[in-house]
Amino acid sequence: QVQLVESGGGLVQAGGSLRLSCAGSTRTFSSYDMGWFRQALGKEREFVAAINWRGTTTYYTDSVKGRFTISRDNAKNTLYLQMNSLKPEDTAVYYCAARTGGSWSSGADYWGQGTQVTVSS
Repeated sequence: QVQLVESGGGLVQAGGSLRLSCAGSTRTFSSYDMGWFRQALGKEREFVAAINWRGTTTYYTDSVKGRFTISRDNAKNTLYLQMNSLKPEDTAVYYCAARTGGSWSSGADYWGQGTQVTVSS
């Protein structure tokens, strides 16, 4: 089992940048595939980005490609999401997620509590 704690959210103007972090509670962090999801007010939670356990393969939803970068530091048990060129439509609660296998379309095994990102126009 792993506990996940996000940080780094906040209020930023359109075109600005934020870096989200997700700290994992266990030394087995490196064995999990990790991902970021987001949920805007009144909408369903959606997949944003994912990275495999070794950090060698990444996936992004089309709307963030070229603007967001997911990375991980297994020595620090930490996942990151660098968000550049932010748009008002990126406003949402961002969740860190971990899974032991399967497809991200099925969700995740563990979730963080979320961090709010607000992009003003």
